[in-house]
Amino acid sequence: MSEIQTVELGSRADDVTRTMREEEPKTGRFLFSPWHLVLIPIGVVMVIPLVWMLVTSLQTIEETRHYPPTLLPRSLEFHNYTDVLQLAPFSRWFVNTLVVTIVVVLGNLLFCSLAGYAFARIRFFGREFVFVLILATLMVPFQVVIIPTFLIVKAFGLIDTLGALILPNLASAFGIFMLRQFFRTLPIELEEAARIDGASRLGILFKIVLPLSGPALATLAVIMFMWTWNDFLWPLITIYSPQNMTIQLGLATFQGAHQTNTNLLMAANVMSMLPVLLLFFLAQRYFVRGIATTGLKG
Repeated sequence: MSEIQTVELGSRADDVTRTMREEEPKTGRFLFSPWHLVLIPIGVVMVIPLVWMLVTSLQTIEETRHYPPTLLPRSLEFHNYTDVLQLAPFSRWFVNTLVVTIVVVLGNLLFCSLAGYAFARIRFFGREFVFVLILATLMVPFQVVIIPTFLIVKAFGLIDTLGALILPNLASAFGIFMLRQFFRTLPIELEEAARIDGASRLGILFKIVLPLSGPALATLAVIMFMWTWNDFLWPLITIYSPQNMTIQLGLATFQGAHQTNTNLLMAANVMSMLPVLLLFFLAQRYFVRGIATTGLKG
């Protein structure tokens, strides 16, 4: 090989290497966007209440009543968290809320998947009409159906039990709508091939459709978890006994007619928020992907 060919091959290799370096993703660099000028102040405003709640949970009762408010506590009163566990059955409230939330989330994933797949793929008489009726329930305020729902739950003998919080929430119109929209974006050729191989409708749903619907299922799970965990009005109506209370209902016991232990209330709020924050951070990737891919096809 001549020296000229060697030089040419060397220059070509250098060009290819340089091109590959230019095409490599520039990781580790902060890409600034003009939207950050808007999003950063909004983010700061949204974080301020959380920081204020955390600071208040570490203050004494005198510091919480001081005017003007103190930004930093003189000493970190971590015993406020242990006082919450001693003065109230917080652990019982936590377990009650966790049981209700997990059952409601699993129920919505199961029943909304069945209903959403039926509306997306199965043709039956009155399908569109029934689907419109389900969507219409989203426009009815919950306050309108409180009394009928209460009477139904009372007829089943579930008042002042965790069943009163679980049964009316095992399925939701929002979950049916969201999963139906997502199922319609999946390629139907996979299901047709499975039908040719002899798979049943339920087999196609559980072995093909649901494994491909991870983002949508994660999104529904996060939304229902947050909704059920933070629910206050319905437990307030149906639960009377302290041992059956949920966290949000139990937090109201820290507020009195003449005096409120603000530091203990904020400490209990911090502990009640930890599972929600943990779940959101763990499922954030699937949550964002599910929001971005749901409802693309009408």
